[in-house]
Amino acid sequence: MNVSSTLQRDTNHIPYFAVYAVLASVIIVCNISVLVPIMQNRCLRNENRFVYMLSTCTSDLCTGFSCFYIGSIGNTLDMRSSHYSTYHIVPTFLGLSYLITLAAQADRYHAVTSPYRYTHRMSLGKTILLIVAMWVYAFIIVAVNNLVTSQVATKVTGTGTFFCYLFTMVIMIGLNIKLFMIAKYQLERDPPTPEREAKRSSLYLIIVVSGCFLVTWLPTLLSIILCDFLALNCNAMAKEVTALLKILPRMNAAITPVLYVYGCTPLRRSFIRVWRPVCSCGRSGPVHPEMKGRLPPSPSNVMITSSPGVQIADHVQAKHHE
Repeated sequence: MNVSSTLQRDTNHIPYFAVYAVLASVIIVCNISVLVPIMQNRCLRNENRFVYMLSTCTSDLCTGFSCFYIGSIGNTLDMRSSHYSTYHIVPTFLGLSYLITLAAQADRYHAVTSPYRYTHRMSLGKTILLIVAMWVYAFIIVAVNNLVTSQVATKVTGTGTFFCYLFTMVIMIGLNIKLFMIAKYQLERDPPTPEREAKRSSLYLIIVVSGCFLVTWLPTLLSIILCDFLALNCNAMAKEVTALLKILPRMNAAITPVLYVYGCTPLRRSFIRVWRPVCSCGRSGPVHPEMKGRLPPSPSNVMITSSPGVQIADHVQAKHHE
């Protein structure tokens, strides 16, 4: 009986693992394909918005690697116990993406509304320091949650999650509306210049990225608030619902880098310049049967046409011999 139940559980676990394996592979490939062009392009690395992209893709890449572990343990643990099984590290990467996206929204709002103050206040070093502070803060919370008992960690996490996500979601929605109004109406009054179009595209990009973030995260955030803060019985939740709540935020980790490449022209150019040689490597057309065995063109077997001066000298020499 135990053998048959174990086999059935393993069989039911195969589709779950397959979904997570595919999702993890897509997340890793998408984020690496964005990380490499940014790292190789110094001009991109010197802009604040690309530093935020770099940090977001790094946390999403860690999320992709963690998906293999989540898929390997199967859909046998609920959300809370799976959090404890990874010592709160796995959901921390998702939370970092959330915080960095919110910071990128505020950065774009400040850059467009007060460009002069933004240039003097937010240097590249300050932006990097802010992102490092968010990473350190996130893992300090992880350390605190692992040092206290699970009951205390549940209370602290539930209360902190409720107020933090409620506050930040209101800010994110408000910033989205404000950024859309700026991109739609305020920039229209400026003369048409490449700088204006760059500002507009960067605003639309962060609006779409944060909008997708809200759509994929809202069900999970509501479940965390209900289960942790309001202490509802979430163990009775169907496994399919639990699996969907786990997958939705991680799908955003695959969507975000695609949006970055599609919506940002400098990044798209760097992306094409980096990955086009890799994709075209080994792509050579079929060799014609008549060309087989022939030497490729080279300086030794290519006829060099004489210059006009040489041709005139040869003609004069020929006349002289006549």
